[in-house]
Amino acid sequence: MAFKLVISDKEKSHQIEIDAKQSKKLIGLTLGEEFDASDIGLTGYKLKITGGSDKNGFPMKKDISGPRRIKTLTSGGIGYRPGRKGERRRKTVRGNTISDDIVQVNTVITEKGKKSLEKILEVKEE
Repeated sequence: MAFKLVISDKEKSHQIEIDAKQSKKLIGLTLGEEFDASDIGLTGYKLKITGGSDKNGFPMKKDISGPRRIKTLTSGGIGYRPGRKGERRRKTVRGNTISDDIVQVNTVITEKGKKSLEKILEVKEE
């Protein structure tokens, strides 16, 4: 399944649509892992996966293993912001592994290539 890849570079972020062929290379990776972005057309770049969400909008959470979706009791952090001190709530979140159900993957640049990201993306858009 195709999904959106959001690449953050300090204060700027870029969004790329990944087709099904390229997305198969990312399936199975977990949050916090780095991968070579030359597979998706960004030569010389390395990206670190920081988050994402599934087709129903549930966020990925790092401390839940696997691609499953579960209801967890949380007191804050990803997927829930409590209104008062000590408040806890059961919220649905997605595991830390990228699967076919993921629609958006958030990444951060850890290693830059020779060309700037803007130049590479402008060539793809034309």
